[in-house]
Amino acid sequence: MLQKIGRLFVIKNRLEAFVIIYALALGATARGSSYLTQYPGLGGKMLFLAATGAVFLAGAAILDSLKAKKEIEELRAQLAEANQQA
Repeated sequence: MLQKIGRLFVIKNRLEAFVIIYALALGATARGSSYLTQYPGLGGKMLFLAATGAVFLAGAAILDSLKAKKEIEELRAQLAEANQQA
């Protein structure tokens, strides 16, 4: 039962990744806009950039992990095929 629930929290394809990245970006811009009102001037702008910049880093990590997962699955399939032929 826990495995079924756990599978809900696994990103399976690029569409899901982009939806999650979009949600992160919305939250970051909301947080950044509140930083701009709380800290007017350069400090607020720097915090806004930090909040939105974190989304770029997280998005890149998510997309890279999907690519790596796909490559691992392909390698496993190749190894299984090679073992069957041997």
